[in-house]
Amino acid sequence: QFKLIVENPEKPLAPGLQIKAVVEYTPKSAEDLEDELTLLVDDDIVHIPLLGLIPYCDLEVDSELNFGEMIANNKLVTKEIRISNHGTTSGVFRIVYDGVVLLNIKPARGVVKPNSVRKIKVDICTDVPGVIKEMMKVDFEGRGYTEVWVRGVVVEQVLKVLGACCGKVLKCVNFGPLYFGTSKTEKIHLYNESPECMDWVAVLEDNAIGGEMGTDLQGSTDAVLHDLSLKKKDVDVSKLIFCVPNQGTLLPYEKSLITLCFSPVKFEREFEENDASLIQDYVLFVRFETVGQRGGCLQNLSDGSNSRHVDLALMGSAFPVILTFKPGTVINFKDCYLGEQAQVMCTMKNESEFLPVTFSFRKTAHFNVSPERGKLKQKSEQEVMISFSPHQIGVFEMKQIIDIVGSGVDENNVDVLKPKSFHQIFLTLRGVCKSKRKSIVFTINPGLTPLISNATGQFVVHGTGQLSDTAPVALLKSTQTQIHTHQKNRNCKDDALIAFPNDRAASLRPSERNKKYRTIFTKAERYNYVDPEFAYTDSEQLFRKENKKRYVDFISSLRQRRLEKEAIRQFYIYNNPLSIGIKPAEGLKSPNISIADFPKEKPQPKMLPLDGNCMLTSRKLAAIASKSTNKEVWSWLSPMPSSDQEKKDCSLTLTHKQLHQIFIGPSTIDFGEVCVYSTATKELYIINNLSVHIWIQIQIEVAELQETSPLSQVVPPLTKTHIPVVFETATVGMFKISFSYKINNQHTGHVLVVARAMPIELQLSTRELILSPVPGYLAGTEFRRTVRVCNPRNHPADFIWRPVTGERICAFTIRPTRGCVEAYSDVECEVVWHSGFNTPETGQFTLCVHRGNSITLKCLAKVKICA
Repeated sequence: QFKLIVENPEKPLAPGLQIKAVVEYTPKSAEDLEDELTLLVDDDIVHIPLLGLIPYCDLEVDSELNFGEMIANNKLVTKEIRISNHGTTSGVFRIVYDGVVLLNIKPARGVVKPNSVRKIKVDICTDVPGVIKEMMKVDFEGRGYTEVWVRGVVVEQVLKVLGACCGKVLKCVNFGPLYFGTSKTEKIHLYNESPECMDWVAVLEDNAIGGEMGTDLQGSTDAVLHDLSLKKKDVDVSKLIFCVPNQGTLLPYEKSLITLCFSPVKFEREFEENDASLIQDYVLFVRFETVGQRGGCLQNLSDGSNSRHVDLALMGSAFPVILTFKPGTVINFKDCYLGEQAQVMCTMKNESEFLPVTFSFRKTAHFNVSPERGKLKQKSEQEVMISFSPHQIGVFEMKQIIDIVGSGVDENNVDVLKPKSFHQIFLTLRGVCKSKRKSIVFTINPGLTPLISNATGQFVVHGTGQLSDTAPVALLKSTQTQIHTHQKNRNCKDDALIAFPNDRAASLRPSERNKKYRTIFTKAERYNYVDPEFAYTDSEQLFRKENKKRYVDFISSLRQRRLEKEAIRQFYIYNNPLSIGIKPAEGLKSPNISIADFPKEKPQPKMLPLDGNCMLTSRKLAAIASKSTNKEVWSWLSPMPSSDQEKKDCSLTLTHKQLHQIFIGPSTIDFGEVCVYSTATKELYIINNLSVHIWIQIQIEVAELQETSPLSQVVPPLTKTHIPVVFETATVGMFKISFSYKINNQHTGHVLVVARAMPIELQLSTRELILSPVPGYLAGTEFRRTVRVCNPRNHPADFIWRPVTGERICAFTIRPTRGCVEAYSDVECEVVWHSGFNTPETGQFTLCVHRGNSITLKCLAKVKICA
């Protein structure tokens, strides 16, 4: 089959010349040939082997497919293997897999062209944690099977809370005792112990079992039960606990430093209680959750799968400031003169058993405190000297403010604590500054009354200084000052009249008994003489009062009667259908209408602002979710944003906390057993708990879910809706497929669809039917009995009965011979045996299901022969 075409030279070849030979190969059978070509060169012999090979394919595949570490988040992870053909003809391959882990292999068979590479996609569902070590067999044309190992590890997405200092796992953070109004921070690390990124958000569990908010755990049972009024208070727990940051993204195996701040606030009680016994203990829980993986809101819609989270307990106690003073909160100083000083030693004691007190006295006029600031330890006391140094004459009652200083949260930076005054204590300081007495020498007036003199003009004061137009006594405003007031008359609060200096002669006349007179300076009560010959007695005073009241009542009744008559007269004047008593357009002016007068549309109250820094709480999320679920909308939703408000809302980039309030689920839709050629529908719920519109776009590429519609919806604020997810297939087997969705065309998510496609199948109530005559009937009566045909699938099944006949004729009949069994229903079929001479007592029927299974029914007639 080899042919050599050459012309041998007659003469030797000169240097530099060549000769050409052609070898032709013409195969006559599909086999490889070997031969040899002998070349004689002078005295040398060269053997040239000839090989004749038929065309073949040379297929090669990767020996291992490694998925690496994956998170158990119900996603489909896709990897590719390469099948290469190094041969000269196309090669056929077929992949066979019967392992435990479900693998989607596309394509499972095909052709690889010469000198080319074919990529095969292998999908694995990460729904169950574990180690994957499976083997696929690749059948190559002409080479047999080649093993390909599929390896991988599916791990849980673990989120841990570690101590910032020790690095160990934390279950509880104890803030210890604090004063009401102060704050304390603790540092923790949030650790992502998984090979994928994680978006997280902190949720404060204010309705968790075992949580306490403001309960005195050290008190008796009766005291705790009596304190249930605190539980009824609508307390915003997000103001007690701060978490900075409260949302974020963690890279694989990354730690993030988080600051927890505890700021207890005193709750208002429904009953008065001593502040010394007011102790509030707090036990709260903070849950760090993966964004979008909250199963609580959709617990009735999903299969009960739990979200990935970690709980951290927070403990703390709040105490009031108990600072006592001796001799008390009201301190009286001795009277002193201008320029002098009075001192009182005050003992200040901290009654708290757990916390020290840092105090600071504020500056107060005329009073000094030493020391002005300091710190008292638990159950300790300190002496404080308070001095009264008046700068002017008078009576002073000042309020001394004592600031209790502690650590507080900075409004601009919650992560930083700064000293602040969180509590104040007030002291009342009282003191009197008197002027020094000056001796005044009186001399006898020689007869001339000077400009300044006393009431009688007999004595003149020497050394009064220079004269002025007004008397010095008038400058004192004696009716408004208490400089000369006697000490025992300072606190008199009656409405006594002030007597003139020279009214002694007039004071002897009769006057009213209820009038009191006091002197102008010392405020001493003046003697008031009542002459019994001219004054009224007690009975006369009472008679005059009653007589006066009689005239007052009479005049008042006359006025009331006059007003009633006037009201009746006005009623009859205006009580007619033509006039209401006003003149048309009298004093009325046309109003000036502007755009500002039109009522403005009130904006919708936003449950949670877009840029809110407060933490999410379980109560707030539950309250918002209840409003959203009550407002369910299915139809008339726009597929795309149309209005300006919708376009503005749907273009927003949502934060992790806002995404955590959007529920799209269940995350795994399990159709269970689904019959081929049928249509199964499950609902995908969308709950928008935000106060803005969101745009949901679903992306489906698999053929089994192509009937799902609608794929785009604009969901209004605080609204619940759903999308029917339709599954249909013509292939029997287990399906784990997924589809993705986008929120506002930015934030992506996925939903896993699980279904087990089953063939069309009918079942019989029995495989062997025994027919016997009914007692009391005549001989020769037909034997009858029924068999039930059941359809356990969700698709109608057509059937037909075919008798299995051999050499003998079948004596059994069945009705109906054909029909259709609806989904999840059954049909009764009647079998009759016709008796006769030499009639067979056995028979068989085959139930043939269209595009389904076949079942054989054996029938036996039981005949009793009587002797």
